[in-house]
Amino acid sequence: MTVTLSPRALMSLLANGPKAMDVLETALTMGLLDALEPGPARLDALAARFEVRTLRLYKFLDCLESLGFVTRGQQGDGLAGTTYRAVPGLRDAVAAVVGPGALERDRDRYPWRLLHGRLAESLRGEVSMSDDDFAWPPKTDAQTADFERSMAVGLGPVTETIRRHADRLWSDRRRLLEVGGGDGTLAAHVLDSTPTLRADVYNLPAVAPLVAATRVERGHPDRLGFVGGDFLTEPLPPGYDALSFVRVLHDWPDEVARRLVEQAYAALEPGGLLLICEEFRTPDRLAMQFFWSYFLIGVDSCVSRLREVEYYTGLLKEVGFERVAVLPGGWELVTAYKPGTAG
Repeated sequence: MTVTLSPRALMSLLANGPKAMDVLETALTMGLLDALEPGPARLDALAARFEVRTLRLYKFLDCLESLGFVTRGQQGDGLAGTTYRAVPGLRDAVAAVVGPGALERDRDRYPWRLLHGRLAESLRGEVSMSDDDFAWPPKTDAQTADFERSMAVGLGPVTETIRRHADRLWSDRRRLLEVGGGDGTLAAHVLDSTPTLRADVYNLPAVAPLVAATRVERGHPDRLGFVGGDFLTEPLPPGYDALSFVRVLHDWPDEVARRLVEQAYAALEPGGLLLICEEFRTPDRLAMQFFWSYFLIGVDSCVSRLREVEYYTGLLKEVGFERVAVLPGGWELVTAYKPGTAG
């Protein structure tokens, strides 16, 4: 049975957010989550295993239960016999948020504190992020490189989905252009399992050294290339039978997103494959996007909107693509083909 907290209860948790994160980080570093996820685990056994006081652990587990992360079974043999089980996937989720190299840790280094306590002023346009704080699009080579390194941190759901459907995607493809492809990390993942494919990253010239480093680190000296350019001012380069927008289109207004899809149609060879992968809008993903929704209140030049997947499937059909499909995965992958026969 799913239990929805009342607004008052939810606000209590939000008000105590730093304490909740302390509980989660402690449970992760102690190894308690590894013991709870298989479940059921008895309180007395957990206390003995981790050498902690039983009553104090009971209160600690109450904290986890209040967050909805632990379910409590029937209490037997007194308090010590209470059993617990973590919700499936909890350990991996906590590691993704507070573990080493966690996405939220990376986000926290952005200067969000410039808006904290001044949101009303920001909403009125009186407080904004300066180009020195966060420029969109990035204005300097250093800003560009820093942003692309940050984006590589959150590629896990994308690589999982693409790996899952690799045979379907790449079996008859020769050349992939990854538009806005960051430092080449995702392209390298694709090349790892597809020896017949060559991939080029299309990005601002400042990103070239990052892709060069990835090329060496990942061992693809002849198959991972770079094409410098600016898709806001130049057409996409032709000659590819596969082209991808991964975490790109959501940052731009509708008219820019449409123009990029139209450019992709023009650039692709007949029979060419287009892929779109990003955080399509769901309640869960909107929650996980909270940081950027908050931070970008002060950045008018960046749209950063989560669109429903139907927006893209409809747009692709309007532009002329066919065989539009949505493939399941950590993040869904939208695929479509330009009419014609591949050469």
